[in-house]
Amino acid sequence: MRLVGAGLACVRGGREVFSGLDFAAQSGELVAVSGPNGAGKSSLLRMIAGLVPVAEGRLVLEGGEAELSLAEQAHYLGHLDAVKPSLSVAENLRFWTGYLGGGGIPASDALLAVGLAELAELPAAYLSAGQRRRLSIARLLAAKRPVWLLDEPTSALDTAAQARLAGLMRGHLAEGGIIMAATHGPLGLDAAHELRLGAVQ
Repeated sequence: MRLVGAGLACVRGGREVFSGLDFAAQSGELVAVSGPNGAGKSSLLRMIAGLVPVAEGRLVLEGGEAELSLAEQAHYLGHLDAVKPSLSVAENLRFWTGYLGGGGIPASDALLAVGLAELAELPAAYLSAGQRRRLSIARLLAAKRPVWLLDEPTSALDTAAQARLAGLMRGHLAEGGIIMAATHGPLGLDAAHELRLGAVQ
């Protein structure tokens, strides 16, 4: 499996964020997306996730499921954690698992993997920022998709939770998954290569 971007251009609000961008990520690879603020790191991840239109160029997941779009084969973990406060932790995860198609590990196991098993019946409104982030990470495990798009994934996580995330990322890569991660801090594992974006002048 290979995620390929060729000649990509992104335009947002009438401004060209980046253009002529080429990259490739193989199965089992972590690509670190770097660059200054405004260079388009989040926009690139959102473009791959189908949330931002491709102004120019081509995006394709070679070797993926032919009947599914790239967006349907990718998980996007953004800055905001999509948590419904009136639902319990477990209900939130079950909702997203059903919506995203499942296919991963059972929801109870996913909560255990991120250290939230004991809070499964707690209303999500009572979660801390770090706990909400861990609940979002649990979605990656409960709904199986080959491409993970992680935008500042360690945000709000303490040292123990960052280490747990690094372990989950290693597991995904070991299974042949692809990860593209934009972060200013360490992820706890080495990237296959760096994709550096430069701000458009």
